[in-house]
Amino acid sequence: MPPTMTDAIVPSDLECSSGTRVILPDLHLRRPDRYQQLISLCAYLEPIPTAVVHPCDETSLEGAVRAAEAHLIIPVLVGPEAKIRAVAQAERLDIAPYEIVNTEHSHAAAAKAVALARAGKVEALMKGSLHTDELMHEVTATETGLRTARRISHAFVMDVPLYPDPLIITDAAINIFPNLEVKQDICQNAIDLAHVLGFKEPKVAVLSAVETVTTKIPSTLDAAALCKMADRGQIAGALIDGPLAFDNAVSVEAAQTKHIVSPVADKANIFLVPDLEAGNMLAKQLVYLADAGAAGIVLGARIPIMLTSRADTPRARIASAAVAVLLAHARRQTISARE
Repeated sequence: MPPTMTDAIVPSDLECSSGTRVILPDLHLRRPDRYQQLISLCAYLEPIPTAVVHPCDETSLEGAVRAAEAHLIIPVLVGPEAKIRAVAQAERLDIAPYEIVNTEHSHAAAAKAVALARAGKVEALMKGSLHTDELMHEVTATETGLRTARRISHAFVMDVPLYPDPLIITDAAINIFPNLEVKQDICQNAIDLAHVLGFKEPKVAVLSAVETVTTKIPSTLDAAALCKMADRGQIAGALIDGPLAFDNAVSVEAAQTKHIVSPVADKANIFLVPDLEAGNMLAKQLVYLADAGAAGIVLGARIPIMLTSRADTPRARIASAAVAVLLAHARRQTISARE
């Protein structure tokens, strides 16, 4: 994996015990760029036709163009054509190679993009400058949406500098207060994603505030039930343990101090959070306090949906596109195997 620079720098000079100041070269600590590795997995895959829904601001339109330039997607720009062209002109973005599907407004853009997906004309959606609820309303519509038998959920694919493995945090954007049955689908969605991303043996930490089961904290009961569901084959493809508090999910010292024996403690690469609030805060804390990257993807629909935020970096947006490409090609293989 190609390394990247971190911001950690050793000072360029120091004073020895003799009082002599010695000049040292700047030393940058390096870490693997997991998003670059993710993108490299797509190097030999065809870019996927993607409906970019209402890309009517600089961030969303540029994100689509950059993902296309990285040979990840073939954008179909869905939204008010005059607005899209005005943004492209103002930001000097070349959108001449891309199809534009004109709609009146953002709601119509969401409906049209979902219709394109149902017709098989696109293999992914990318959120533009419309509200998440507006897009997901069309995605989850009973008669005209993109539902499957599986509950739709969201996952952040995180690149955390100080953590040795990639992380998936779920659900941080769709299901607000999921019950046990919904958590079952959220968990399986994340496990399936992990396999597509190349995780050999995903390890799921079902998070709570404590690591003991107590009726006073309902999420600990859900965690215990999810573990038993995995034992019975109702959730498959991963090692699952919980409830685990965050510290013993990521730290062997914390687990040992609390006498926790677990195949997941200190090795977790999927964090199943109690609710959307916890997941959203955890992901954003890692982004803003630990310099992490967060690539967002919606799972459980007929096709992958890149759910990006206006505050996302170009790197995270392109990483989201890479995740969608891998999922779309895995879906192609599944369909081909059935035929």
